[in-house]
Amino acid sequence: MSPETTTPVLLVEGLRKIYPAPTPQAEAVEAIRDLTFSIPQGQLVCIVGPSGAGKTTLLKCIAGLLPATAGRLELEGKAITGPPKTMAVVFQEYGRSLYPWMSVQANVELPLKAAGLSKTERRERSTDALEAVGLSDAADKYPWQLSGGMQQRVAIARAVAYRPQILLMDEPFAAVDAQTRADLEDLVRKIWKELGVTVLFVTHDIDESVYLGQRVIVLSNRPTVVQDDVTIDLPDERDQLSTRSDPRFVELRHHIYGEIQRAKGNRGGDEQAASA
Repeated sequence: MSPETTTPVLLVEGLRKIYPAPTPQAEAVEAIRDLTFSIPQGQLVCIVGPSGAGKTTLLKCIAGLLPATAGRLELEGKAITGPPKTMAVVFQEYGRSLYPWMSVQANVELPLKAAGLSKTERRERSTDALEAVGLSDAADKYPWQLSGGMQQRVAIARAVAYRPQILLMDEPFAAVDAQTRADLEDLVRKIWKELGVTVLFVTHDIDESVYLGQRVIVLSNRPTVVQDDVTIDLPDERDQLSTRSDPRFVELRHHIYGEIQRAKGNRGGDEQAASA
């Protein structure tokens, strides 16, 4: 299954990443062998794969935080050579990204201040973003006064306030409890719909990928290639109860689970060579 071909906002073509050997006695590590996919404007795409498949490495390359060894990375037709100004990233360890001595609103405004926005515009954007994530009443509080789920909402609000063209999320809900995770999943879909932002969401949770995404890209084992690109043909309106009990949801989850199990048993490069 594959998505319709449209003009991509993000292009990843022949991406390869090799980590050099740290010592003369060690060997270089080929983390990503050959990744190619594209994402059209406004799509919500999830990426799953076995542990160690290079999901975070991929996201860091796309975010301009890590140089690629080979291949093309383009955002809106322009090569990614450093952190793009129209991109925001939400990481798993949200606590480390928030400054405990600054208020919630000040944390949200921090990247806006670095971007040179006026005090008035920073306040307007941060207020709107906190309202979007349901934290209007927490603007004057400090991160350490909030629960883990609320802290992650602050991190999402900061990304939203920046008004990115594309939002990258690296397993952002892995450290929260199941109920909070469900609430945050619905929050992401709400923000995605309201803002029309393109979202690339990395997760190790298969159910989460099917619930959230319009597409799920399945990565092979390392060295990594795209093993499958699955269109999630569920209704656009989703909720935690009816969507997860939909027979089609179960079919898609089963298919992706099978692909990941197959990936665990086959190295990406071996599989690619076998099909050549």
